[in-house]
Amino acid sequence: MQTNATTQSIAQKLHGMEYPLYVPKEIAAEAKAAGIVIVYGASDDLMEFEGAIRDEVGAWEGAKVLLDAKGPLPDWENIESEEQSADYHERKPHAREIEAIWCPSDPDGASWAYKTEIPHVTFDVWEDGGIYCRGIVFSLADMG
Repeated sequence: MQTNATTQSIAQKLHGMEYPLYVPKEIAAEAKAAGIVIVYGASDDLMEFEGAIRDEVGAWEGAKVLLDAKGPLPDWENIESEEQSADYHERKPHAREIEAIWCPSDPDGASWAYKTEIPHVTFDVWEDGGIYCRGIVFSLADMG
């Protein structure tokens, strides 16, 4: 995996933080300025995006999200206009998938983990002495 030093540095700063994770403003600003995205879980149903993309997606019991530099693409089922349809079809060829995995087998005991082909670095969020989430950090430049 190709990752830059800033991506690794941000993941290191987040590693070991406690749930609920509130990404410190300084780290979110650093990520945004560098075109870096932080992905992590919140509650039992949310995939959170911080940094270069600020958004959240419902992920009850897991989800697959298509993402481009503008953020998550809407679910095809929720598109209601020709303009939204045209935007979706324009963005989809450039989008990459991120899968939110609820109660993954690796790491054992976690509530959330993420799977993607985007080069990334992981970090762990803790709760009550055990792992809550294995988040990811990646650069928009690595999305291809």
